[in-house]
Amino acid sequence: MRVQDANCSMKNFDASVRTTLFIVLCSLLIFYSGCAYSFSGSSVPPHLKTVAIPLFEDQSGFGEPGLRENFTKRLIDLFINDNSLEVADRNTADSILEGSILTVADAPSVIAPGEQVSKRRINVTVHVVFQDLKLRKKVWEKDFSNWGEYSMGVELRTVALTQALNKVTEDILIETVSGW
Repeated sequence: MRVQDANCSMKNFDASVRTTLFIVLCSLLIFYSGCAYSFSGSSVPPHLKTVAIPLFEDQSGFGEPGLRENFTKRLIDLFINDNSLEVADRNTADSILEGSILTVADAPSVIAPGEQVSKRRINVTVHVVFQDLKLRKKVWEKDFSNWGEYSMGVELRTVALTQALNKVTEDILIETVSGW
């Protein structure tokens, strides 16, 4: 009887260990499959290692001092942090990202009772061309548009403009590194 009890205990132990291992393995697979997805360099062709990002033009007429410099700096910083393409000088780069800020529009977005504007929205539209300088071809040409929202106030307007610019630059980065 004792051998039988020992066999039964071993079977229960083996089943318990197998179940635990199965759960641990499934958990690890789910965890790592969720972490493995990334835009960074996922589809940039291997012949492209560098990108030039010259100063974007400001055709918006919005009158925001330093708008084109701030936008271009944000875009360059994003590419540096992403590390998919190294930012390089136009003369030595494998690719180039050029464009212009087409419009910056500041308009009411929420009207409170009594026709009072309680929130405003800043929309930014940028035209961008990405070219492969090695193969001498245009990869894509596209307009990007995004927004930031604020309650009344000059400081809050600046924050909303920054939000809009950040969103547009992120969209451009994503299109560049995964739009192949």
